[in-house]
Formats: sequence, C-alpha cells, structure tokens
Amino acid sequence: MKDFKGRTAVITGAGNGFGAEFAKEAARREMKLVLVDIEPGSAEKTLTSCKKMGAEGIALTYDVSLEENVQEMVKIAIDTFGTIDLLINNAGICMSGRIWELPTQDWRWTVDINLMSQIYGMHEVIPIMLKQGTPCHIVNVASVAGTIAYPNTGPYNATKHAAVLTSETAQIDLQLAQANIGISVYCPGFVQTTLHHSQERRPERFKINDDPYYSSESYKVAIESINQFIETGTPIDSVGMLIFQAIEEEQFYILTHPIYNALIGGRIQDMLSGKNPDITRFG
Repeated sequence: MKDFKGRTAVITGAGNGFGAEFAKEAARREMKLVLVDIEPGSAEKTLTSCKKMGAEGIALTYDVSLEENVQEMVKIAIDTFGTIDLLINNAGICMSGRIWELPTQDWRWTVDINLMSQIYGMHEVIPIMLKQGTPCHIVNVASVAGTIAYPNTGPYNATKHAAVLTSETAQIDLQLAQANIGISVYCPGFVQTTLHHSQERRPERFKINDDPYYSSESYKVAIESINQFIETGTPIDSVGMLIFQAIEEEQFYILTHPIYNALIGGRIQDMLSGKNPDITRFG
C-alpha cells in the first residue's frame, strides 16, 4: 500500500502513545481517520490535533476487547467513509508479575485486549478489504516480548507471541487467497508510551478486587519495574513515520531495537538445539 491520500485508517488505542503518533502520521498523509480508545475524551483529543493538520475524521469511545464494540466500530467506519483501507490494531496493556502470583483475571484482561481485539478487528475488516479489492494494509502492534520470554511478564509475553503468530498466519492465508492486503507486525522494545498506565484503563469487569496480590510487595515491585522500563525507553517521536514507511515497503516484521537481536537469535538456537530456557541470557 503506497497511496494514502483520501483513504480511510481505523486506529485503536488512538488516544495516546503509539496510537496517537500513528494517527498524526496518517493525518500528514491526508487519510480519513477513525480513532478509537477506551478512555473517554482521549481519541477526541488526538482527533483535534489531527484536524489542525487538515485531517477529516471521527473519534469513538469503545473497549475493543469486546467483540460487539469492534463490530460497531467497523460499521460506523463504513457508514461514515465507505471504505477501510488501513487497520492498525494498537490497543493493548501490560500486566507484570509472576505466573503463580498474578490474578487470573489479569490474564483474561490481557488476552482479551492484546490478542482477541486484534482477532476481532481482522475478522471484521479483512472481508471488507477483500471485497474492496484495492491495496490495503493491517498493522498489528506486538512487542519484542513477542519474540523472547522476558522475565515476570507472562501474560504480556504470551499475548504478544500470539499476536506475532496470528499475524504470520493471516499473512500466509492472505497470500494463498491472492489478496491485495499486506500485514505488518510491530515488535518494538521499550518506548516512552503510556503503557505503564494500563491500570487506569481497566474495564469494570476486570476491576481490582480483594485478591491479596494487589496489596502485596510483588505487585508494588511489578508496577515500579514497568514504570522504569517505559519511562527510560526510547523517544516516541519517529514511530509514526517508521510504521508508514514499513507499510509502503510491505515490510512484515518491524523490529526496532537491535539490542534484543542476540536474545531473539539465542532463543531460536536454544529451541533448535534442545536447550532449556536460560535466565543468564538476560544478563
């Protein structure tokens, strides 16, 4: 996909972080925007910035971890602009903690938003793109955690690995269907986003309960750890341009932090040679 002007982009998690940067880059390329976020007012704030750049668009407040909300999002996009040419499945969270301590509701929440929202999006949008027949593209935001097993982030690792494999399978299936649809999977390391504020966007059905974990030292350490990693990550400024260049070049894997290449390669080598996972690889 190389022609963006006048075409429609649907971006989830568009109220802040990566999503807001993607929206601004889409606006620079004169796309029509459907911006979606769970946090009331946040997608509208991003849209206001994009309109100052001359963009046309709408902002929606939806929890895309719910299938019915994704269906409604897609319906409104088609009713408003007639096509969906670019889908960026960006909405996501990060829950940190050891597998035997983290409450299972946090696993369910992470699976629903990091994985199922992307599946819902592709399930609803790919048939539309196939019917359109024009060059289209899908970007699924994963993480370098989708390529390695980073300590103490079980739900995040699992869902980001699943996002990578789901994207790979979709790419292969679309090739078999001879579809004019490209896919990219974005696997960054730590970037200065708002991912460490995931708790502020916790849906009511997954609200913090009386589980002792939430008042434990382990929970406090997990929160402090993710805060530090995100706040000391790389600047977010160039992310939008990077992603759109990858779309233009039909680049599937978007890995942006070479520092992790040895870990990624080492994991594959361990698998092929039958070695056990080894914490010493993380230094």
